[in-house]
Amino acid sequence: MWLLSQRKLRVAEALGSRALRTDAVESITCGWLSFVVLIGLVAQMALDTWWVDAATSLVIVWLLFKEGREAWHGEDADD
Repeated sequence: MWLLSQRKLRVAEALGSRALRTDAVESITCGWLSFVVLIGLVAQMALDTWWVDAATSLVIVWLLFKEGREAWHGEDADD
């Protein structure tokens, strides 16, 4: 996802496409979410504790809230 998002950002800049830039940012977010889930799964298997899943879920909620807040403020700035 990282390589894909970097290339999308370059193409979006060259074309001046806000839609493609937004898609690239979504790819970055998807990559971070996948990374968090992978780390959570590895930690769950390594530590064999019940709370790792809940902690991973909280990190995902934080990432989604952060992205949503940035998107909301980005829309306000365009008006």
